[in-house]
Amino acid sequence: MLGIWKILKRYLKRYLPKSLFGRALLILLLPILLLQAVVASIFIQRHYDAITEQMAGAVGRDLNFAIARIEAVDTIAEARAALAEIARQSGLEMGLDEGSAVKSRALRTFYDITGGVIEKTLKRVVRRPMALDLVNFRKYASVRIVTAKGVLRVLIPRGRMNPSNPHQLLIWTTLAALLLAVVAVLFLRNEIRPINELARAAAAFGRGRAVPFRPSGAVEVRSAGAAFVNMRARIERQIEQRTRMLSGVSHDLRTPLTRMKLALAVAEDTPELREFGRDVDEMEHMLDAFLDFARGEGGELAEFADPAELAEEIAADARRKGIELALYSQIETPDEREVEFRRRALKRCLTNLVDNAAAYGAQASLSIRLTRRFLEFAVEDDGPGIPEDQRETVLHPFTRLDEARNQNVASGVGLGLSIAEDIARSHGGSLKLDESPRLGGLRATVLLPR
Repeated sequence: MLGIWKILKRYLKRYLPKSLFGRALLILLLPILLLQAVVASIFIQRHYDAITEQMAGAVGRDLNFAIARIEAVDTIAEARAALAEIARQSGLEMGLDEGSAVKSRALRTFYDITGGVIEKTLKRVVRRPMALDLVNFRKYASVRIVTAKGVLRVLIPRGRMNPSNPHQLLIWTTLAALLLAVVAVLFLRNEIRPINELARAAAAFGRGRAVPFRPSGAVEVRSAGAAFVNMRARIERQIEQRTRMLSGVSHDLRTPLTRMKLALAVAEDTPELREFGRDVDEMEHMLDAFLDFARGEGGELAEFADPAELAEEIAADARRKGIELALYSQIETPDEREVEFRRRALKRCLTNLVDNAAAYGAQASLSIRLTRRFLEFAVEDDGPGIPEDQRETVLHPFTRLDEARNQNVASGVGLGLSIAEDIARSHGGSLKLDESPRLGGLRATVLLPR
């Protein structure tokens, strides 16, 4: 029993709606459908079937009476005269044809709810070879029965054997249920819309975009929306305060560095001073890297641009630096080339990856792949790469792996990959490090959703 429940649970989890609107709609409509089915089943079986059986049984007894009368007389003429008197009294159209052959069959449509009950009741009451036609005569049932004097032909109004329009109640209840379901769906959409708007605002903010959002809907949804608005405002204030503070720190630190560089410029050129000048340059580089990591690109707004043009610009900048960078492009949506991103931040991210690839490898490449669902940049080199168990560690700030990356080859403080990952995440994407299938070294993949 437990195994059956696990299998059923797995199938339900696979095929049930995933969205809140779909699940709420299923919770709303499923009881209505089940109620309609139960009401229709009980009403038809216990009410219409029982009434139809009684009325059809009464007609069957009238037919037995007519059969007994025409078989009690000696000639067909007397039988027809008796049949005419019975037809006048019962209100049925009756006739007597010569012959004794009748193909026992019943014609009825599949949607004739009470036709089956009429057929079964007449055959049970009359107990003679009978042909029943419930199709060719509108609002009438044609019955042909074998008797000793010939074939009794009777045209019976359907109203004599079953309640008129038995489907009307089902139609009205179904229409009422559909109307109520439509009203409920409209209200449900209004309740789900604020949740979708909150999700879109949160997703946009996670990608560095601040879209207009006003809390609405039920009290609980309004509370969640207000909490998100307050949280977004606090984060924006913190980013602004941090940026302002770092700008002041940058100014304060750059002033003594500038004085030191001026003093070195006018001082006598000696090996010691040249070494000291390299230390000053390295301090300035480290300061720039730290400020880039801490400040980020929070003040830049996202805009639509062609990522292929950005890749070509990065490749041109790399060639001006003396870096031989191969560029590969795969555009699967030539009719929709523009993607929304923060251009300056993404350029800094990819430039850091290209600089790393050029510093630790003799060959480097930049490839771009644009689909309808995502935008992918991949920077590859033929350098020593990074061991698989250390690829997560190297993304941490101020981390350098001496075994994989020689500090004498490239200067830095271990922030290049951290800055790249931070920018990728701010776009709602990710940075992944693995082995390059093209060059054999490291491949850094920036994956952004569209």
